[in-house]
Amino acid sequence: MISTRLVLSGISKRFGSTVALDRVDLSVAAGEVVALMGANGAGKSSLVKILSGVHPADAGHIELNGVAIAPATPQQAKALGIVTVHQAIADTGVPNLSVAENLLLDRFCAPGPAFIGSRRAQIKAAQTIAAQIGLELDLNERLERLTIAEQQLVAIARVLATQPEGLNPVRRESPPGVRPEVVIFDEPTASLSDIEAQRLFGVIERLRERGVAIVYISHRLADLQQVATRAVVLRDGRVNGIFSRPIDFRAAVETMIGRDLNTAQMRAPVAASSPALSLRGIRLRPDRAAFDLQAGIGEVVAVTGVVGAGKTTLAEAIFGVRPLAAGTMTLDGQAWLPSRPADAIRAGVFMAGEDRWRTSLFPSSVPFASIAGTLSFPFLSRWFPYGRVSRAHENALAADAIRRFGIKCRGPGDRLDTLSGGNQQKAVIARWHASPARLLLLDEPFQGVDIGARDDIIRAIRDQATTRATLIFVSDYEEALEVADRIVVMDRHCVVTDHPRHALDLARLLAATAARISPSAHHTSGSP
Repeated sequence: MISTRLVLSGISKRFGSTVALDRVDLSVAAGEVVALMGANGAGKSSLVKILSGVHPADAGHIELNGVAIAPATPQQAKALGIVTVHQAIADTGVPNLSVAENLLLDRFCAPGPAFIGSRRAQIKAAQTIAAQIGLELDLNERLERLTIAEQQLVAIARVLATQPEGLNPVRRESPPGVRPEVVIFDEPTASLSDIEAQRLFGVIERLRERGVAIVYISHRLADLQQVATRAVVLRDGRVNGIFSRPIDFRAAVETMIGRDLNTAQMRAPVAASSPALSLRGIRLRPDRAAFDLQAGIGEVVAVTGVVGAGKTTLAEAIFGVRPLAAGTMTLDGQAWLPSRPADAIRAGVFMAGEDRWRTSLFPSSVPFASIAGTLSFPFLSRWFPYGRVSRAHENALAADAIRRFGIKCRGPGDRLDTLSGGNQQKAVIARWHASPARLLLLDEPFQGVDIGARDDIIRAIRDQATTRATLIFVSDYEEALEVADRIVVMDRHCVVTDHPRHALDLARLLAATAARISPSAHHTSGSP
């Protein structure tokens, strides 16, 4: 018999009038990977925060290896052996410290006497941690200079680290490191390429073999099919279904979203009208090959490739965040070279960045932290040219966006930090649909979004696509197939292939792309 590692009984949690969790029972055995499934707002994040010591439960109790526990802080949870790989990039480490220092952060912050050691000793200890998941990065580089995917890999390596050797405290030997008993993965592959995800799955298999209990949260069904031994579905804060192997993921998803899954409809390819965006002889880096790219009015073009291929670099160059190394761009037949994002927005070129909190959302202390404020902020001078904001007009526009995108909230005045991750993402995408665009750039728009919410976003994107060109930058090929009329593949900061969706052979595409990427090339790229 496999011993039960973690047991949650009757866990309930309320936030004001909102019931986040309602008498949730969950058990995870040693060596088991339980997929925790649920639509955005189903209660997954609340459950993770209770396990991680961020929030206390209002009712119920938790047992770890038969002993009652109630972690009050993330530090207490980790000391008990419960570690979490968070989805939010802001939770991955300290931006201005090096990769090595971030990998050793828990070691440095441990109670007791301070650590000393040469830089060589620190690097050696960090190399030991990095090697556990095959992490190949410059350990002296600052975390903030890494791509989002690389930051996520650093976070994964850090939380899974066993006690490294090579550092000694000032006065006494350090207590041995606590090996993980339970590891919670919250959307760990959201920013990872297929190659990096496979490396992570290898780590998960090694954890299983060591008897670690794993809770795995992901909206990528391919991930769950590969790693899960059981699936538990949350809906409206309650356990709504439990599925054992062989897991019927179609039934699990239908239980999760509360409706039947419609088979994917094969859309007729959109015949683009006049080109909206034309790129000629583009070099994103001086040492990389030049390429051309066009996107026409009415066309949705997915730009894909492994993490590090240059997708975000291209999006930011078009939006005026960074300069081109060479080449020319035209927008509606006119030369296009924005010097800053404000110029792009005035010209009708909008962009939703990959990291929503860094590029699109405001902290709760800022007046524009509400849904209505988030939508209106980029367009204040256009909508309210005399400087007087009409709250009624702002709220009406937000109410329309809430309806079209299916944002789950109480109303336009809700702060973004009170919404689930998927509903935050819907609000970000809705912002750039609030005013007519000539060109819309969406960088990883489905990151951390469940299947039902992804359908809502795709429908809204395509409903308004007829009057503009749309470029969607995604690492997931299945997402590209779902949304795009054309799929462009990038590698080493260059466009290498261009496929109409209806004529795409996905198996050949994946094989060809994987063959082009060497391990060293993948980890030395400076931008996603």
